Amino acid sequence: MRYTTAGQLWNIISPREFVDFSYTVGYEDGLLSCGLSVDWSEQRPEFIRGFNHPCGWFCVPRKDNPQQSLLTGYIQTDLRGMIPQSAVDTAMASTLISFYADLRKALQKA
Repeated sequence: MRYTTAGQLWNIISPREFVDFSYTVGYEDGLLSCGLSVDWSEQRPEFIRGFNHPCGWFCVPRKDNPQQSLLTGYIQTDLRGMIPQSAVDTAMASTLISFYADLRKALQKA
């Protein structure tokens, strides 16, 4: 899977691209999705190549309410490049909040 991110914080953090191997399988009546960045020689010059260490998402229905699921994510992203840590912390926090808000909206439509 090859995906890109937009620049963050008025492009203080440049756009990134990631190339990951991703695998999804059924797990305890839910899903387990895991991934890891892989080497890929083709690179677009307008992006900085980031790297995802082993990561994964578990989505398992709640036993007390099967209409709801618990989503747990483990991510270890190396954005690479020269970025102030405070900018990374701010951008990652807002990106994750947006991700979960967008996911909630998408699931409510489904």
